[in-house]
Amino acid sequence: SPMPLAPTAPVVDPLAALRGAFAILDAWGASADEARAILGSPAERTYYAWKNGQAARVPADTLRRIGYLAGIYKALQILYSDATLADTWVRRPNQDFGGQAPLERMRAGDVTDLAAVRAYLDAARAPWS
Repeated sequence: SPMPLAPTAPVVDPLAALRGAFAILDAWGASADEARAILGSPAERTYYAWKNGQAARVPADTLRRIGYLAGIYKALQILYSDATLADTWVRRPNQDFGGQAPLERMRAGDVTDLAAVRAYLDAARAPWS
């Protein structure tokens, strides 16, 4: 059976999910290469079709990745009252990721890399939740 997107994830409209993902990636200043890797390395043509709001189908893996992306973004907005600090966190070197920036970890290519960043933020938030 397929893995659920996230606990109790609602059924998502793929185009709305992609719009949200691109808005987050833009806020983070992600390059096209970074964004493609984070979204699961679709073909360049597919990537630009998605960016232009055209999606015949979006793989479950990409939707899972977008779910993590949204969770990471939301966690950062909660942790940092300053939106600029929240958005730049992904670019700051982090000793918990071997000195690399979280965005580097996210673009490593595997959905588990996104999950690791999400889990790190959930743990950071835990004392206050």
